[in-house]
Formats: sequence, structure tokens, C-alpha cells
Amino acid sequence: MQGDVNTGFMWMIFFWLFVMVGFMAIGGFFMFRKFLKVLPKEDGKSKLDWQNYYVDHSRHLWTDDSKQFLEKLVSPVPTPFRDIAKHSIAAKIGEVALNEKATEVTREHCIEGYILATPRQDYGSLKRFLTKENIDYSNFNYLLNAK
Repeated sequence: MQGDVNTGFMWMIFFWLFVMVGFMAIGGFFMFRKFLKVLPKEDGKSKLDWQNYYVDHSRHLWTDDSKQFLEKLVSPVPTPFRDIAKHSIAAKIGEVALNEKATEVTREHCIEGYILATPRQDYGSLKRFLTKENIDYSNFNYLLNAK
């Protein structure tokens, strides 16, 4: 009887050891990704610096309609990650609008920035979401098909 209890307890300890190591690995992965975003590039600014720059410099271009459209675009992102995704997508949209010297952020800017901010491996779910929401992205198929 005593040996069965010790063996069961040992397996429980091994199980929790692997679970904890797994959680630490997942957390470390996300922390490392955040660390890479903060490292300066050749121009001396990090990816995060550029995101903040584009968000700050395009803030006056956003209309209520474009803000609501951005909220709609980030709705499929899980809630814990939505603020970070919204900031990254807004930065890319701001970059697109500033490069075009636009007077306001339009839905076309939002769609283009959304596509550019989305990792290539997520294009399938991006297309499904845009189609489900009846958002016409046909003008930007060249971005989705570019290699």
C-alpha cells in the first residue's frame, strides 16, 4: 500500500513538473518576442518605437468611423491580446495613411494596414473574417498573394 502511494505521488510530481516547464516555455517565448521588438534596428529605432511614432503622428487623421472600423477588425483577436494587436494594426494603418499624405484615415487605409500588419501565416483566417463581415478586400488581393 505504501509503495502505491509513493509511486502515485511521484507521477503527480512529474506531471506538474512538465506542466510548469511548459508554461514557463510559453511565457518565455512571448517575453522573448517582446524583447526583440524593443531592440534597435539599423536606423537606431526599434519596431516598438516606430509603432509609437506612427500612432502618435496619425492620431489626428482618425475619424469616428475609422476607429469603429478598427474595433471591428480586431474583434476576432482574443481579449487578452486585443490591445496589443490594436496598437500594432493602428500603427500600420497610420503608416499607410501618412505615406499617402492622406487628410484622414479611410476604410481602405484600414483594410490595407490590417493586411500588412497580419502575419502571412494568418492570411487564411483574415480572408475568412473579411468575407464573413462582408468587407470587400478585392483591391488588396495583390498584398495577399505577394510572396
